[in-house]
Amino acid sequence: MEIFDSHTHLNDDTFYEEAASYNQHAATAHVTRIMNVGSDAKLNERGIELAHRYSNMWAAVGWHPEEVATYNNAVEETMIGQLQDSRVMALGEIGLDYHVDNLDAVVDDQKRIFARQVDIAKSLDKPVIIHNRDAFADTYAILKAADIRDIGGVMHSFNGDPEWLKRFLDLGMVVSYSGVASFKNAHEVHDSVKQTPLDRMLVETDAPYLTPEPHRGEQNEPANVAFTVQAIAKLREQPELEIADATFANANQFFGIED
Repeated sequence: MEIFDSHTHLNDDTFYEEAASYNQHAATAHVTRIMNVGSDAKLNERGIELAHRYSNMWAAVGWHPEEVATYNNAVEETMIGQLQDSRVMALGEIGLDYHVDNLDAVVDDQKRIFARQVDIAKSLDKPVIIHNRDAFADTYAILKAADIRDIGGVMHSFNGDPEWLKRFLDLGMVVSYSGVASFKNAHEVHDSVKQTPLDRMLVETDAPYLTPEPHRGEQNEPANVAFTVQAIAKLREQPELEIADATFANANQFFGIED
C-alpha cells in the first residue's frame, strides 16, 4: 500500500528543520509521496528546496488569501519563475478566506488576487489548489468564470455538503479530504465522502493542522494521513487498500507526476 499526502506543510517552521525525520516516519505509515504546499514567499521557497532534496516530495507555490496585503508585482514575477521549476507541480494554495477580522477591508483584494493567480495558472497550464473558508459561493463563481476545467483544480480539505460537492465536481474539480473526515460530528463531510466518485478523490493532512482521530488535538504530520484513509474506508465500506491505491493514482495524475 502507498499513500500520497496531497497537501501538507513540511515547509512550515513546525517541521522544516526536522523534515527528514517526519519523512521517515511517514514512510512507516506507507505515506510514500508528499506535496508541500506554499502560501507566501518563505513557504514557497522552502517547498521547492524540499522537493529538490527529497525524491518523494514535490512543491506547489501560491499566495494565500490571508497574505493579500503583501501581494505585488515582484511577488507575482517570482512565483511565475518558480512555476517553471520541474519540481513545482501546481499553483496553490490560493482562494478565499472569509474567516478574518477585517473581511470588509480585504474581500475585494482577495477576489482580485485569487482570480489573477488562476489566470497565471491557466497561462502556464498548471492545476490549482484551492483554499476555501466560509466562501463557497464566491469561490465557485470565480472558478466557474475561469472555466477551471481547462487546467483542473482541487478543493483542498473539502468541508462542504453534497450539494456543494456536486457543484464543484461539475466544474471539473477534484476534492481532497483531510482529517476532518474522521471527526465524529462532521456529518456533512461524511455525506460528501460517501458521494464522491473515487476517481475524483485525494487525501491530505494539511499538517500541522486538522489532525485526524484518534490523535485529534495533537500536532498533525504526514504519517497521519493513513488515519484519514482509514476513516474514508469505513465511511464508504470499502477496503483501505482500495482507497489508498485510488487516491495515490489520482494524486499522481492530478499533479502530472509519472512513476
